[in-house]
Amino acid sequence: IIKTITDIREVIKTWQAAGETVAFVPTMGNLHAGHLQLVRRAKENANRVVVSIFVNPTQFGVGEDFEAYPRTELEDQEKLKKEGADLLFLPSVIDVYSSEANTNITVAGLSEAYCGAFRPGHFSGVATVVCKLFNIVQPNVALFGRKDFQQLTIIKMMVRDLNIPVEIIGVDTVRDPSGLAMSSRNGYLTEDEKKVASMIYY
Repeated sequence: IIKTITDIREVIKTWQAAGETVAFVPTMGNLHAGHLQLVRRAKENANRVVVSIFVNPTQFGVGEDFEAYPRTELEDQEKLKKEGADLLFLPSVIDVYSSEANTNITVAGLSEAYCGAFRPGHFSGVATVVCKLFNIVQPNVALFGRKDFQQLTIIKMMVRDLNIPVEIIGVDTVRDPSGLAMSSRNGYLTEDEKKVASMIYY
């Protein structure tokens, strides 16, 4: 478990100097079966697996659930240990965003459509933090769920447009028996609401 940018860069530099490849799974924690599937696929695509847990404030809009977003760090650590992840990166907000930071990344066009039309600035926050995490971790491959398809597409465009040397791998959605996609925010739903939500899948 590493919390500082300097320390994680030293570890990864040692791995890559030894010829090992690194797969990266960025998350906001509260890990579920979908996240763990990403870790398993990561192990198939690289020698080492790095998972980050960082609840990114810049992708939450006014009135959204940043403070209430579920944080289950100890449980997440145990799950990652069982899956055989090599490193958990737990940066602080001040490490990721300095007080003087003025740079944001926006993938124009797609970021304002679909989900982005209802969450102004959300995908700029996503693209910026993912770019920063790529610069910190410098992985060979990174894995994202296809559940968040707009996010996945935006990240692929960002990597292409900025010539970031990371292969992006999309992983199929993991669903519970009702068909509802696994999501940290499903914990907000009552059992009746979950039944209603699962109808979207069918």
